[in-house]
Amino acid sequence: MRVLKILLCLLLLSSSCREDEYVTYMTNEDTGVPIGESGFVGLYILNEGNMGANRCTLDYLDLSGKDSTIHYYRNIYAERNPGTVKELGDVGNDIGIYGTRLWMVVNCSNKVEVCEAASAKRIGQVNIDNCRYLAFDSGFAYVSSYAGPVQVSENCPLGRVYKVDTLSLQKVDSVVVGYQPEEMAIEDGKLYVANSGGYRVPTYDNRVSVIDLETFQVISEIEVDINMHRLQADRYGQLWVSTRGNYYDVNPALYCISNDKVSARLDLTISAMTIVGDSLYYIGTSFNYLAGGYSKSFGIVDVKRCTTIATSIFEAPEIKAITLPYGIIMNPLDKSFYLLDAKNYVSSGELLHFDAEGNYLWRVTTGDIPSRGVFL
Repeated sequence: MRVLKILLCLLLLSSSCREDEYVTYMTNEDTGVPIGESGFVGLYILNEGNMGANRCTLDYLDLSGKDSTIHYYRNIYAERNPGTVKELGDVGNDIGIYGTRLWMVVNCSNKVEVCEAASAKRIGQVNIDNCRYLAFDSGFAYVSSYAGPVQVSENCPLGRVYKVDTLSLQKVDSVVVGYQPEEMAIEDGKLYVANSGGYRVPTYDNRVSVIDLETFQVISEIEVDINMHRLQADRYGQLWVSTRGNYYDVNPALYCISNDKVSARLDLTISAMTIVGDSLYYIGTSFNYLAGGYSKSFGIVDVKRCTTIATSIFEAPEIKAITLPYGIIMNPLDKSFYLLDAKNYVSSGELLHFDAEGNYLWRVTTGDIPSRGVFL
């Protein structure tokens, strides 16, 4: 009997430990800040979660005004979808809303999760190996993919872009691009894909693949620089692509592409960026192995003139105290902005809110490694 009791106790302890380790329940944080006129119902935040930890989660900032103050809900996916696995999966890489649906790329779980945008209730998923980023156009979602396992090797396969019907969630086509494709942008009937070649270190890729959306074939390539990452289009038809260098003796940079040719280069470190109007807002966090540490930077680029802008909006003490800037989200209506702090990569991060002049307003605790956001 005594042995049986001991075994039962061990089983209970084991069950409790597993639940504490793998299940993250939704929590509601009242910021105490009165609801203002943001122009949006809410803001979804996708938390990456450290690779291998299966800790990708979805948070929601309620701006609807249903309460008198702003509320932040952590890990809403588990609460909204009790019949599915509690966690979204391993490494949340991108998030977007198209029509009435919320799309989330879960990189190492090899899937794109699709939910109702208004409720975050699950609709289904699209299985894509080592998927990375999203773009949408004319009823289709385009998903960049490393098209192979997470493995650094000179023999890694070329990447792919998959074409997915946004209603049926069926993959209808795919096309081979460069090595380890990252962000994409659509401009004038063409899909531009930034190829990094990150798995082939030190032989990085340096090409932007240009896909004709009508034929869904690669029609050209634009040589830019090694190890590309971010790629966005401005309202003048220009493309802005960031490069990460080789972390040793090739520095990061930001390039402007006009008429499928590189037209400008700025010596900037870009880890996240967003374009609103004529302004490209960016944060830069990079690790240099020669210097042996991280560098942090914030700034604005005038996309019309292709020059940096002198600004004081990133001078608040709360910004300077951010441990690891990981994401920036601009409200396109009032120019207020949110900064995401990944902290130490293995514990909860923070979302900090600032007005258009850079004055600190409030902060909340997020999931692990908050990286991307999308307004509802």
